[in-house]
Amino acid sequence: MKTRSFTPASVLTWPALLATASLIHLAALPAPALAAPPVRIAAAQHEHSEFEATLSAPYLGDGAAVAERGGAGRGRPEARSFTLSFDYPGLARRRSARWQLELIGPGGGKVLQRWQGSAPLGGQPREVTVRWQGLLNGREPAPGIYRVRMRAAAGERAAGETVEQSWEIAVGRLAAPAMPAFTPLPTTRPGAQAAPAPSSLPYTVYYGNLHSQTSHSDGGAPLDDCKGAQEPQSAPYGPDAAYPYARAHGLDLLMVSEHNHMYDGSDGTNTDADPAAAKALYQSGLQSARAFNAAHPGFLALYGMEWGVISKGGHLNIFNSDELLGWEKNASGQLLADTATARGDYGALYTLMKARGWIGQFNHPSASEQFMVNGEALGYTPDGDAAMALCEVLNTSAFSSKDNESETRRSSFEQACNKALEAGYHVAFSTNQDNHCANWGASYGNRTAVLVPNGVALTRDSFIEALRARRVFATMDKHAQLVLTANGHLMGERFDNIGPLTLKAHYASDSGKRAASVVLMEGVPGRKGTVTPLARNADVTITPAPGAHFYYVRLTQEDGNIMWSAPVWVNQLVVEAPAIR
Repeated sequence: MKTRSFTPASVLTWPALLATASLIHLAALPAPALAAPPVRIAAAQHEHSEFEATLSAPYLGDGAAVAERGGAGRGRPEARSFTLSFDYPGLARRRSARWQLELIGPGGGKVLQRWQGSAPLGGQPREVTVRWQGLLNGREPAPGIYRVRMRAAAGERAAGETVEQSWEIAVGRLAAPAMPAFTPLPTTRPGAQAAPAPSSLPYTVYYGNLHSQTSHSDGGAPLDDCKGAQEPQSAPYGPDAAYPYARAHGLDLLMVSEHNHMYDGSDGTNTDADPAAAKALYQSGLQSARAFNAAHPGFLALYGMEWGVISKGGHLNIFNSDELLGWEKNASGQLLADTATARGDYGALYTLMKARGWIGQFNHPSASEQFMVNGEALGYTPDGDAAMALCEVLNTSAFSSKDNESETRRSSFEQACNKALEAGYHVAFSTNQDNHCANWGASYGNRTAVLVPNGVALTRDSFIEALRARRVFATMDKHAQLVLTANGHLMGERFDNIGPLTLKAHYASDSGKRAASVVLMEGVPGRKGTVTPLARNADVTITPAPGAHFYYVRLTQEDGNIMWSAPVWVNQLVVEAPAIR
C-alpha cells in the first residue's frame, strides 16, 4: 500500500486525528504463512495486556549509512525508511492503532513533514513502513539534527493508551563535536584496558542488564516457542539458566526481577496457593544468585522482584530485598508473601524501602497514570527519593526472541524520567531488556553500566553502593563509555557551587566509534517543568542562576546508538559582596 504524506498545513493535527472517524488506512503487508510450531507455552493475558508502539528511525540516511560501512551509496543519500511497530498482547477484540509521524526541523520547533494512518490490531504484532525520500518540498534539506516523532493510540478512545516516541536523525554532512581528552576506564572485556591508567578516574566499568524474568514468574520460554509473556511458572528456564547464559554472552551482571504477584503461579490470585511454597520459591532464587556468585567471582548474579502492576500502577525493581513483598491472599486469608504491601500504594512502599535500605528502579515508566502519589503521576516523596536510584530511559522489546543483538524494537522513556527529575527525584538513567524469552541480555547491545572503585570486588554491596552514588550511565552500545563531570565532581554527585561551572562529557569507545552529537540537558528539581537543551558542546562553562539545577548529557554515536550520563545536581550559591562602611 502507498504511504500518504502531507504538508503540515493540509493534515489533521494529532488531537483531530484521535477524534476523527475517517482515517487513512495504512497497514503492513501480511507476513508469509509459516508452519506454526507446536504450542507448548501459553501466553499470559493480563499483566502485559497494554498497547505497545515503537519507532525505528535510522540515524543516517541510506547513502550515508552505506558510505559509513565503506561502500558507495546510491540514490538520495538522506532517504531512509521509518518503521512503526504496534502490538497489543492479550487483546480481547480487534482494534486499530492510529498513528501520526512527524519530521521536525533542527532546534525542535517546526514540523516539516507529516504522515498518518492506521493499522489493525488483532493478536499479532504489526509493522508499518514509512519511506522518506530525503527531500523537503522537492529540495534537499539543510544539514542538521532533525527529530522524528511518532504519536500512536489504540481504539476509539485514547485515554491511557497513547504512546509518543521520538528519535534524532542526522541529515547532511555534520561536523563531529570536539570531545575532551579522556582515558577509558578499565573494564572486564578482553582486549579492553585491563588496568587503570594513571590519568583516568579511579573506577572500573561493569556492564549489565538490570531487568529480566525467568520461569519464577512469566519469563524463561525457549526462543523457538516464545510468543510473549508466559503463564506464570510454566516455562522451563529459571535463574539457574539465566545467569550462565548472561555470563556466556559477555555481561558482567544480570538482575532477575520476577513479578512479585506471580509467586502463587497465577497472573491473578490463586486462592489455593500455599504461602510457604511462594516464599520458598523467592528464597530459592536468592540462593541461586548467591551460589552462582560464589562459583563465578567477577560476575554478579542479582535476584529480586518487579513490584506492582501496570494498570493504574507501575512496575519498579527492588534490587536488594531478601523479603518477598505482596498483597495477595489465598482463600484462607494467608498472605502469599513475607511482608504485606498494599497494591498501588507507592508512598507506603517508598517508606518501607527507605526503612529497609532497599534501592529501586522505575521500570518502563509512563509520564501519566503511573507511580501515583497524592493524585500525581511520578509523585515525589522524600522517602521515594531516598529509595529510587534509577529510571529506565530505554528498553528493547520485552518479548524479543532474538539472541544476536539485532532487535530493532525499542521504547524510549526519557520524557517520563525527566518528569521524575523535575519532580525532585535524584535518579540516574538505565537501559535494559526486560527479557521474557530465554535470551537474557542478548536481544540488543544496550547495557546499564555501573562504576565501582578500582580494587573493590563486584558484589551486591558494591553494586548497591554505586547505585546510591548514582555512578551509572545508560548506553545502547556495550563498547562505549560516557562520564559527565562538573568542576571535577563526578556524575551522580550533589554539591554547592559558587561562580562558573564547567561541565564536561567524557566519551570513549573500544570499538572505534565516534561521537556524532552531544546535547547537554538542564532542569530544575522540584520545579515540575520541562527539561531543555542547554548546549550542543561537550565542554561548556556557564554560571548558573542561583538555586538548584541538574544537568546530564545525551550523546549519539555515528551509528545512531545513544548514551545517557547520570545527572549532576548543583546548588548555585550567591556570595554577597561585603558591605561598604
